[in-house]
Amino acid sequence: MSASRAKAAPQAAARRGRPPSTSLNQGVILDAALALVDREGPDALTLRRLGADLGANHTAVLRHFAGKDEILLGLAERLIAEAMDGFAPSGGWRRTLESLARRMRAACLAHPRVAVLVATRVARRDAEFHGADVVVGALRAAGFGDRDAARYYRSLVDTSLALAAYEASVVALGSASREGDRLAWRREYLAVSPDRYPDLAAVAPHLAAADEDDQFETTLALILDAVELRAARL
Repeated sequence: MSASRAKAAPQAAARRGRPPSTSLNQGVILDAALALVDREGPDALTLRRLGADLGANHTAVLRHFAGKDEILLGLAERLIAEAMDGFAPSGGWRRTLESLARRMRAACLAHPRVAVLVATRVARRDAEFHGADVVVGALRAAGFGDRDAARYYRSLVDTSLALAAYEASVVALGSASREGDRLAWRREYLAVSPDRYPDLAAVAPHLAAADEDDQFETTLALILDAVELRAARL
């Protein structure tokens, strides 16, 4: 490569908005990783591809993260931080848990491909610790002792994240597949034989109305009703 072409290469990268490797930090790398997964899906996230998007050799990324797994934990933290941004507990323990669950769902749906990739991970970072402290604090305020607060915290968080990740995986599907599944509730289920499936046929007209929002709120209410019932027995 000629000297003029070598000089032009980094300038071209800069014009495309890529930061030079000397300006890399964890925040910049996570921004690029989040954008890459949002745009192209989990399989696109490799160290080499990430380095290329940043205009740097992939070894420059490894100066800030020990490997891809640490980047995934950083992305998990990003989702939690987005959910916790501006959050303040209020209105009693149940309303606190409801609000936090809805915020986490919103963050997962804003980045569905990222949520599918990292929802099962333990971020072990400040935003996660903050969220855990809020949930445990709400459960202790409900009257639970430390052991039960720890158990119910794990159950509540895992169930809420599983539900949000499931919904995110649906959002991450192609639009044709999503629409086909939605139509099934209004088409195939309405057409089931009442002789063969009498109970299903009886409720079939209501199945389409149980959309994603209804499913999330119903499941959340069922879980928190159970927690509230146990708190009342203390």
